[in-house]
Amino acid sequence: MIDLLDPTNVITRMFNSGKYDEMYNYCKNLLEKIPNDMVALQNISLSLIYLKKYEEAIVYCDKVLEIKNSDNYALKNKIYALENLKQYKEVLKLCQQILSKNSRDDWALNSMGLSLNELNLHQEALEYYDKSLEIDANDITALMNKAISLSHLGKYKDAIEYYDKAQTIDSNLKEASTVKSQLFEKLGMEDDAFLAAQGVLNKEMEKIKIDAKKNNCSVFHQFCNNEFVENNSK
Repeated sequence: MIDLLDPTNVITRMFNSGKYDEMYNYCKNLLEKIPNDMVALQNISLSLIYLKKYEEAIVYCDKVLEIKNSDNYALKNKIYALENLKQYKEVLKLCQQILSKNSRDDWALNSMGLSLNELNLHQEALEYYDKSLEIDANDITALMNKAISLSHLGKYKDAIEYYDKAQTIDSNLKEASTVKSQLFEKLGMEDDAFLAAQGVLNKEMEKIKIDAKKNNCSVFHQFCNNEFVENNSK
C-alpha cells in the first residue's frame, strides 16, 4: 500500500502537477525540522530550477555535495543551473567529475559537448558526441549536436549526414529539415535544399532527382507529382 503522506510521494505529486512553489515550501519546511534531509535538499534544488532561480538552486546542490561529494543527482542539477547561468567552464569541471566515476554517462558526455560548443571549442566537442554515439548510435542529442559542431567547422556535407541520421530516427525533427536545407544551399545544391526543406531524407532525394531527369521535368515538379500520386492512392 502506498503511503500518501510519505515525503517522497508528496513531492512527486507536487512535481507531476507542476506545483513548484508548493514543492519548494514543502521542502523548506522539511529542512527546518531536519537540515540535512537529503530528499528535501535534492528536491528543493529541483523546484528552484523549475522556478528559474538558478543561483539559489546551486546553494542547495552544494549542501548535498557537502554531505556526499559524488552525488550524481546534485551534480546534474547543478550542471543544469550553471548552463542556464552560462557558466560553461564550471559545467565542464562538474561533467569531468561525473565522467571520472562513470566514463559512459551519456548525459554528462552530451553536456560536456554542449558546453564546449558554447565556448566555441567545436572540434573538442566532437570527441564527446562520438563517445556518446558509441554508447547509443541513435542518441538524438548527440547526433544533432555533432551536426551543429561539424557545421561550425565548415564541414557541411558531414553535418548534413548527421542531421539526416537524426531525422531518420525522429521524422518530427523539423529543425533538422530546416538546417539541412540551409546547408545544401551553402553547398550550392538548390534541388537538394528544396527537398530537404520538405522533410525528404537523403536516401530518397536521389530517386526523385533521377525520376525528374527521366521525366524531363524539374525536381520541384517531380516532387509535387509524387505527392499528388501518393495522396490519391490513400
